[in-house]
Amino acid sequence: MNNFSNTHLAKYGFATPARRKTTAFQLVDGKRLKSLVKDLDTADQEALVKQSFSGKSGQIAWLSGDNLWIGWNGKHGLQTLGSLPFKLPGGFYRCESELEEIDLIGWGLGSYQFDRYKKQDRSPSILVASKTKKLQRALEAIDPTYLARDLINTPSQDMSPADFEKVTKRVAKQFSAKVSVMRGDALLKSGCGAIHAVGRAAEVPPRLIELTWGNKKNPTIAIVGKGVTFDSGGLNIKPGGSMRQMKKDMGGAAIALGLAKLVMSRELPIHLKLLIPLAENAISGNAFRPGDILQTHKGITVEIDNTDAEGRLLLCDALSISLGYKPELIIDFATLTGAARVAVGTEISAMFCTNAEDTQALMASGDDQDDPVWPLPLHEGYEYMLASNVADITNSAPGGYAGATTAALFLKRFVDTTPWIHFDVMAFNARTRPARPEGGEAMGMRATYEFLERRYGNS
Repeated sequence: MNNFSNTHLAKYGFATPARRKTTAFQLVDGKRLKSLVKDLDTADQEALVKQSFSGKSGQIAWLSGDNLWIGWNGKHGLQTLGSLPFKLPGGFYRCESELEEIDLIGWGLGSYQFDRYKKQDRSPSILVASKTKKLQRALEAIDPTYLARDLINTPSQDMSPADFEKVTKRVAKQFSAKVSVMRGDALLKSGCGAIHAVGRAAEVPPRLIELTWGNKKNPTIAIVGKGVTFDSGGLNIKPGGSMRQMKKDMGGAAIALGLAKLVMSRELPIHLKLLIPLAENAISGNAFRPGDILQTHKGITVEIDNTDAEGRLLLCDALSISLGYKPELIIDFATLTGAARVAVGTEISAMFCTNAEDTQALMASGDDQDDPVWPLPLHEGYEYMLASNVADITNSAPGGYAGATTAALFLKRFVDTTPWIHFDVMAFNARTRPARPEGGEAMGMRATYEFLERRYGNS
């Protein structure tokens, strides 16, 4: 369990009560606005009119005596407080309305800043809150989200496979987890020809990180994250516009590590196996080529149709290794296809799942956590698109149809009949919204943890 210091509280936009001046605010449901206005004096009623306050979510109205009203839609979620840390003037605030855990998470996520390379114009406003179980749980969710965001936002020059390995080891040490790493040619000796091929052209060798935590007597859950620290597209090189944000192509690994940290922080009674394959898809004389045939850990041969379909090659070896631990469930996260973005946009996590009940449970968890996920079909009729005349399977289907589904069907070959959940995510906020600043994002992380906690929390 994390014990958050006052320094951590400030980083996440919070402070504990002390002798300091605070500004009180209350949440005002627009549906109740008329009845509340009746109790105000004339000056405050006029102030509301001047500020065009209608109780719409996120609106702010200052009344006499530094009283502050915040518009509210009546629903607890990230949006309730998520825009306030930078919308309110700097200072300390306290909320006189009853807040839920998800509201506190919203404030904390809205306080995020990535300031590694540039000093920010201002610090977030601070919410004064007592150290309750709600605040503790909120911080436990905020902390790994910050971790994932920082990892994704960091440019590849400072987030190579070796850099990501160092971060993983720091997280593991915090929770006394065990870590093992295979690097470079050791991957070939272990049969991971796909991971090796993707990363062999880069200066920093590819690797596979395995983190183990928890009691072996508990259900084994395998979590896998795609870690392409930069994706040039390889010899099928991306155009400049498509390459611009490819520092985020390790977003799946960042989310997987964040989820693992949340699991360990809350001491969820599972036996955790985290597998993170890491590589930079670079170009040099020894880069893998279209037409090459790769030997994978599972023994399935893969013909390379497109070197820009490399993420599934990292995942397939890691998924195959995870089977050896006989997990009850395998979950993977990946910034895998543009087709998933076309299907659900950039703000919803596309999900493929082999169990209908798990699908419904994940959607419900996503709704409750304000972390939406949406299922796409594992339509087996499209497997013909992955056929190869010279290998067991090809890594990329020809044409532009059903790209997210064919990528998922490729991965499904490597999990056998084990229950499996695959997330194809953007891992990046394309615009700033309450609690979701533009930049890296741990999409699907809280939804997945909630799903796991509901299933295993009482084991």
